[in-house]
Amino acid sequence: MLKPTRPLVLLLSLAVVLPVAGCAANKTKGDTAYVARDVNTLYSLAKARLDRRDYPTAAKLFDEVERQHPYSVWARRAQMMSAFSYYMAESYPEAVSSAQRFLTIHPGNKDAPYANYLIAMSYYNQISDVTRDQKITGQAGDAFQELIRRYPESRYAADARLKLDLINDQLAGKEMEVGRYYQRSGNWLASVNRFREVVDKYQTTTHTPEALMRLTESYLALGIPAEAVKSAATLGRNYPGTVWYERAYSLVRKHVPSTPQSAA
Repeated sequence: MLKPTRPLVLLLSLAVVLPVAGCAANKTKGDTAYVARDVNTLYSLAKARLDRRDYPTAAKLFDEVERQHPYSVWARRAQMMSAFSYYMAESYPEAVSSAQRFLTIHPGNKDAPYANYLIAMSYYNQISDVTRDQKITGQAGDAFQELIRRYPESRYAADARLKLDLINDQLAGKEMEVGRYYQRSGNWLASVNRFREVVDKYQTTTHTPEALMRLTESYLALGIPAEAVKSAATLGRNYPGTVWYERAYSLVRKHVPSTPQSAA
């Protein structure tokens, strides 16, 4: 599973330490039980747990700030810190939910780009290898695209673009895996559709040269030599000198001997 670095910014401005009232700071058990506390005490307890890297408890305590004091100035800050704490705890569905709630209530807040980034990274950290379902990969891609669309000049946009390239390579890899499976099964038309998807939709990925070679193979197997020649020619123009072009060229010369050398 892809594991990028943690988000670049912790938004320390959100984690202002407030005075701890009374003896509540000494509690070590039952911090997440519903016990009425003033906002200063509750936020400080949450921040203390975050500093101790007790992220699950910190997240629940930040949730309590919002629940017990929904109209205080700290409720908005606690929402963002809750999302961050869930993210650090690798509780990604909860992180997404918290960040989305923040965006719903505060869409124009200065921390909205970071909330979008947390959502995208929560999906990104769940990406699995290409042998498994790639639904999460698609969700990560959609989230990063939304971040770039809405906040193209934010500090997170550059990282989003880089990760989009990796995501597209992952999605193309899945198409290639399925396409090769269809080839092995002799389902040539289905394999063409998969390899065509890579060439048309993910043409800037590392999988495109192989996809063009596989298209050459599949078209020849289907008895469509003209399309095989086109695929090999495209491969030769864009990726000359690669092993994939050498294989495609050899196939075309073997099975379409009347094809002029310049066409392959």
